[in-house]
Amino acid sequence: MPDSLDLAPLWLTARLAAVTTLLLLFLGVPLAAWIAHSRSRLKPLVQTLVSMPLVLPPSVLGFYLLLTLSPQNALGRWLEQAFDLRLVFTFEGLVVGSVLYSLPFMVQPVQAALANLPASLREAAWTLGKSRWQTLWQVELPTIRPALLAGTVMAFAHTVGEFGLVLMIGGNIPDETRVASIAIYNEVEVHDYPVAHAYSLILFVFSFAVVFLLHWLNRRDGKDAA
Repeated sequence: MPDSLDLAPLWLTARLAAVTTLLLLFLGVPLAAWIAHSRSRLKPLVQTLVSMPLVLPPSVLGFYLLLTLSPQNALGRWLEQAFDLRLVFTFEGLVVGSVLYSLPFMVQPVQAALANLPASLREAAWTLGKSRWQTLWQVELPTIRPALLAGTVMAFAHTVGEFGLVLMIGGNIPDETRVASIAIYNEVEVHDYPVAHAYSLILFVFSFAVVFLLHWLNRRDGKDAA
């Protein structure tokens, strides 16, 4: 590895991915359950909003988040005055943007798995006196463990690879918002290809390991279920 390689962007990337994935587990799983079982007229609208990051350029989402959360506008000014919280060009802002951008990677696999469970499974749990929340956490989620694992791994890996959105809302501040993907861009800009290669190779190996682990765990679960 080059002596000039700064590990701070890698640690910041790992921290951002871990916090984002944890928040997505708490927010995305209940949302996926609601979409899977709801008959509300709002369901198509919610599904569309959740899926938008899959087709929307990251820079577009980042641009609108930058405008919305800026202290120059109502929401950003209110957050700063009421909670002393500034989200633009801060790590907290990166977390907000990453949660929104990685939301479909957590919600869609969990939603699809929950929708495919037989209704009799939930009805049996309700007959035994379990509430809807108890049925979700104690019966349904353990049954769809491979889909939950896939959503967790993909949300984490997707956050690691973000570029356009984090550059828009976070900028390029060392030790604060400069994640690995932005560090690679910086090194290429100054023609320091050995360092850019080191960052890229680490992310490549990490991404391969994550996807391989996901397939291995799914294969093992398939054998266990057989």
